[in-house]
Amino acid sequence: MRLPETIKLKIRRQDKPDSRPYWEEFAIPYQPSLNIISCLMAIAANPVNARGEKTSPVVWESACLEEVCGACSMLINGRARQACTALVDQLRQPITLEPLSSFPVIRDLAVDRSHMFENLRKVKAWIPIDGTHNLGPGPRYSEKERQLRYELSKCFTCGVCLEVCPNYRQDGNFIGAQPIAQALLMNLHPTGNMNRDERLDAIMDDDGITNCGNAQNCVQMCPKGIPLLDAIAIMNGETVKYSLRRWLRR
Repeated sequence: MRLPETIKLKIRRQDKPDSRPYWEEFAIPYQPSLNIISCLMAIAANPVNARGEKTSPVVWESACLEEVCGACSMLINGRARQACTALVDQLRQPITLEPLSSFPVIRDLAVDRSHMFENLRKVKAWIPIDGTHNLGPGPRYSEKERQLRYELSKCFTCGVCLEVCPNYRQDGNFIGAQPIAQALLMNLHPTGNMNRDERLDAIMDDDGITNCGNAQNCVQMCPKGIPLLDAIAIMNGETVKYSLRRWLRR
């Protein structure tokens, strides 16, 4: 099999958040086993497009380079995934790179994911302990609950589940599967359970859990295989019980 001499990339670029996007093509020397981040680094080292014209380096985000941080999520050949684990040898050329469409573009492939983190803040996706003293050993969990908590804890806020969800929009019509699953994870913790009702209130807002259309794209595309539909189903049941408790207390 004859190997290609170059790797051809077609990148959707945008100079400013409010500027018009445009496409620019690049060609870099082929090397086996390159990932998309390696290609972007090669362009950054020599920012010349396929026509031989000097251009500005492409802007993107990355950190861990091992599919843990979620920073390098983008659309690669139309599919939302992480650039660090997308291998060139497994992709159709020219390889198209686009920013995630469910988040505002900052520049080129870098997007503003602050709305996702605001939703995590909304559902209090943390355990409220001050760390000033030793709390001692915690309670034992059933194996079933331990497995569920472990699976939910694998979320690395990549945003892919939000990108592929037809109900998630930048204007906040649906909070998304990710914060709902993280709210469940915190509610399963004995200390986190103290804020259980606050989290349920948060996911019952106008942009909350009832806006899930059960498209199931999130669970199919999650790079960590998190059981997002199970989490949504559990939290649906919890919100129903919580609503009944509130009604009976009137």
